[in-house]
Amino acid sequence: MTTTPILVSTRAELAAVLAERRTAGQRVGMVPTMGALHEGHGSLMETARDAVGDGPVVVSVFVNPLQFGAGEDLDRYPRTLDADLELCGAHGVDVVFAPSVSEVYPGGDPQVTVEPGPLGSILEGATRPGHYRGVLTVVAKLFGLVRPDVAVFGQKDYQQLVLIRRMVSDLCLGVEVIGAETVREPDGLALSSRNRYLNEVDRERASALSRVLNRAVRDADHGPEFALGSARAELRKARGVNLDYLVITDPDLGAVPEQGEGRILIAARVGTTRLIDNLPIHFGATASTTTSPNTTEGDS
Repeated sequence: MTTTPILVSTRAELAAVLAERRTAGQRVGMVPTMGALHEGHGSLMETARDAVGDGPVVVSVFVNPLQFGAGEDLDRYPRTLDADLELCGAHGVDVVFAPSVSEVYPGGDPQVTVEPGPLGSILEGATRPGHYRGVLTVVAKLFGLVRPDVAVFGQKDYQQLVLIRRMVSDLCLGVEVIGAETVREPDGLALSSRNRYLNEVDRERASALSRVLNRAVRDADHGPEFALGSARAELRKARGVNLDYLVITDPDLGAVPEQGEGRILIAARVGTTRLIDNLPIHFGATASTTTSPNTTEGDS
């Protein structure tokens, strides 16, 4: 369903449009984004539409300075609002909220922020201190402005998804959070706004991340240690991929399970671009204690 989304940039405009479009019995769906949209975001919009039916779907487009640290790519982060509006229209979005920084933070940096707790200091949080404080704070503000019933986030940013779900639960925000599956290129590379930074050589090298993850998933029957060793063995074949971390956790980013559902996550720099990816992984009851293919390296 193609639409022409209503573009609003202020809180007052947003409130007025939503007041007109909220109908008794209908649910409101939301997809928070930082723009530079691609078909991965399009799949989130369609998931939101499926969740709310005829109710309005709102997409926010806001590059949040609070989640960028010193030396990160805030200034070079792509701003493509015209193209974003076109993609939103192609996926049936009703309202696009594209506020300025001063509209979201009218008094400057907020004095009250959302602390992510222990899960905010591992993995991405260890590399990017303060990142998840910025993410959770802006998501909480956007939830307050839109008052969605349903919010959709991609599983590619898996730690973010886990933390948002925890925030919604701990703070009783009353929003159903849906984690949509990662959309990938034919060679397995997860769609990301940062992929546009990759030159031709680095783009080819970046496909190694999904191969590493899939190698672990294929070897999961042998247990977590073997699967992680297999992933590291695959990573050693890759050129130009500088690893940040490669870990297996439980679905809530806790200790790796010996059996049942887990998650394998990777972050690496390819050229000047830092990429993340992850996959679900299942360890069956028949998992063996086969020696890991990589017993000499410590955890990344």
